[in-house]
Amino acid sequence: MSTTVKTMLDTKGRDVVTVDPDRTLLEVAQILNDKKIGAVVITGMEDRISGIFTERDLVRAIAVNGADVLAQPVKATMTTNVERCREEQSVDDLMGMMSAGRFRHVPVEQDGKLIGIISIGDVVKSRIREVELEAEHIKAYIAG
Repeated sequence: MSTTVKTMLDTKGRDVVTVDPDRTLLEVAQILNDKKIGAVVITGMEDRISGIFTERDLVRAIAVNGADVLAQPVKATMTTNVERCREEQSVDDLMGMMSAGRFRHVPVEQDGKLIGIISIGDVVKSRIREVELEAEHIKAYIAG
Protein backbone atom coordinates (compact mmCIF):
# COMPACT_ATOMS: atom_id res chain seq x y z
CA MET A 1 0.00 0.00 0.00
CA SER A 2 1.37 3.36 -0.97
CA THR A 3 2.02 6.09 1.58
CA THR A 4 -0.28 9.10 1.53
CA VAL A 5 0.49 12.80 1.71
CA LYS A 6 -1.15 12.81 5.17
CA THR A 7 1.31 10.17 6.43
CA MET A 8 4.21 12.22 5.11
CA LEU A 9 2.93 15.41 6.78
CA ASP A 10 2.33 13.55 10.05
CA THR A 11 5.97 12.43 9.94
CA LYS A 12 7.68 15.64 8.81
CA GLY A 13 5.36 18.26 10.28
CA ARG A 14 3.00 20.78 8.79
CA ASP A 15 4.99 23.98 9.11
CA VAL A 16 5.13 26.03 5.93
CA VAL A 17 7.12 29.21 5.46
CA THR A 18 4.72 31.77 4.03
CA VAL A 19 5.30 35.34 2.95
CA ASP A 20 3.21 38.37 2.18
CA PRO A 21 2.93 39.17 -1.56
CA ASP A 22 4.45 42.63 -0.99
CA ARG A 23 7.79 41.33 0.36
CA THR A 24 10.68 42.08 -1.99
CA LEU A 25 12.54 39.38 -3.88
CA LEU A 26 15.64 40.23 -1.86
CA GLU A 27 13.74 39.67 1.40
CA VAL A 28 12.37 36.38 0.09
CA ALA A 29 15.83 35.29 -1.09
CA GLN A 30 17.12 35.98 2.43
CA ILE A 31 14.30 33.89 3.92
CA LEU A 32 15.08 30.99 1.54
CA ASN A 33 18.73 31.17 2.53
CA ASP A 34 18.18 31.61 6.29
CA LYS A 35 15.64 28.78 6.52
CA LYS A 36 17.60 26.54 4.10
CA ILE A 37 14.50 25.90 2.00
CA GLY A 38 13.77 25.94 -1.72
CA ALA A 39 10.33 27.56 -1.77
CA VAL A 40 7.94 29.81 0.08
CA VAL A 41 4.19 29.94 -0.31
CA ILE A 42 2.60 33.34 -0.79
CA THR A 43 -0.65 33.53 1.11
CA GLY A 44 -3.51 35.94 1.06
CA MET A 45 -6.64 36.19 3.17
CA GLU A 46 -7.44 33.28 5.50
CA ASP A 47 -4.27 31.32 4.59
CA ARG A 48 -5.40 30.88 1.00
CA ILE A 49 -2.62 30.14 -1.48
CA SER A 50 -1.91 33.11 -3.77
CA GLY A 51 1.30 31.79 -5.26
CA ILE A 52 4.59 30.01 -4.75
CA PHE A 53 8.10 31.35 -5.16
CA THR A 54 11.04 29.00 -5.59
CA GLU A 55 14.78 29.17 -6.12
CA ARG A 56 14.13 28.62 -9.81
CA ASP A 57 11.75 31.61 -9.89
CA LEU A 58 14.48 33.74 -8.31
CA VAL A 59 17.10 32.68 -10.87
CA ARG A 60 14.65 33.25 -13.74
CA ALA A 61 13.66 36.72 -12.46
CA ILE A 62 17.29 37.85 -12.17
CA ALA A 63 18.27 36.35 -15.55
CA VAL A 64 15.36 38.04 -17.35
CA ASN A 65 15.20 41.38 -15.50
CA GLY A 66 18.64 41.88 -13.96
CA ALA A 67 19.56 42.46 -10.33
CA ASP A 68 17.19 45.45 -10.03
CA VAL A 69 14.33 42.93 -9.86
CA LEU A 70 15.39 42.16 -6.27
CA ALA A 71 13.66 45.37 -5.16
CA GLN A 72 10.36 44.28 -6.74
CA PRO A 73 7.56 42.65 -4.72
CA VAL A 74 7.41 38.85 -4.92
CA LYS A 75 3.86 39.09 -6.31
CA ALA A 76 5.37 40.43 -9.57
CA THR A 77 7.32 37.22 -10.26
CA MET A 78 5.71 34.45 -8.19
CA THR A 79 4.07 31.48 -9.84
CA THR A 80 0.33 32.03 -9.53
CA ASN A 81 -0.90 28.82 -11.17
CA VAL A 82 0.08 26.65 -8.21
CA GLU A 83 -0.28 22.88 -8.39
CA ARG A 84 -1.68 21.60 -5.11
CA CYS A 85 -2.32 18.25 -3.55
CA ARG A 86 -4.59 16.85 -0.86
CA GLU A 87 -3.80 14.69 2.15
CA GLU A 88 -5.61 11.68 0.66
CA GLN A 89 -3.35 11.54 -2.40
CA SER A 90 -0.76 8.81 -2.62
CA VAL A 91 2.95 9.43 -2.87
CA ASP A 92 2.82 7.71 -6.28
CA ASP A 93 0.27 10.29 -7.48
CA LEU A 94 2.39 13.09 -6.10
CA MET A 95 5.55 11.77 -7.80
CA GLY A 96 3.69 11.64 -11.10
CA MET A 97 2.45 15.21 -10.65
CA MET A 98 5.91 16.49 -9.73
CA SER A 99 7.59 14.66 -12.62
CA ALA A 100 5.04 15.78 -15.20
CA GLY A 101 5.16 19.41 -14.07
CA ARG A 102 8.90 19.42 -13.38
CA PHE A 103 8.55 21.06 -9.98
CA ARG A 104 9.94 20.19 -6.57
CA HIS A 105 7.44 21.67 -4.11
CA VAL A 106 3.71 21.07 -3.79
CA PRO A 107 1.56 22.87 -1.22
CA VAL A 108 -1.06 20.73 0.52
CA GLU A 109 -4.51 22.23 0.67
CA GLN A 110 -7.64 21.32 2.58
CA ASP A 111 -10.93 23.20 2.29
CA GLY A 112 -9.12 25.89 0.28
CA LYS A 113 -6.52 26.51 3.01
CA LEU A 114 -2.82 25.76 3.17
CA ILE A 115 -2.06 22.92 5.62
CA GLY A 116 1.44 21.81 4.60
CA ILE A 117 4.00 21.47 1.84
CA ILE A 118 5.74 18.46 0.33
CA SER A 119 9.16 18.70 -1.31
CA ILE A 120 10.81 16.23 -3.62
CA GLY A 121 13.18 15.45 -0.73
CA ASP A 122 10.19 14.45 1.41
CA VAL A 123 9.00 12.12 -1.36
CA VAL A 124 12.44 10.53 -1.69
CA LYS A 125 12.69 9.98 2.09
CA SER A 126 9.24 8.40 2.10
CA ARG A 127 10.13 6.03 -0.74
CA ILE A 128 13.39 5.04 0.96
CA ARG A 129 11.45 4.22 4.17
CA GLU A 130 9.02 2.08 2.15
CA VAL A 131 11.85 0.15 0.47
CA GLU A 132 13.66 -0.37 3.79
CA LEU A 133 10.47 -1.64 5.43
CA GLU A 134 9.83 -4.00 2.53
CA ALA A 135 13.41 -5.33 2.77
CA GLU A 136 12.93 -5.95 6.51
CA HIS A 137 9.74 -7.90 5.84
CA ILE A 138 11.48 -10.02 3.22
CA LYS A 139 14.39 -10.73 5.58
CA ALA A 140 11.97 -11.70 8.36
CA TYR A 141 10.06 -13.96 5.98
CA ILE A 142 13.24 -15.70 4.78
CA ALA A 143 14.55 -16.08 8.33
CA GLY A 144 11.26 -17.73 9.21
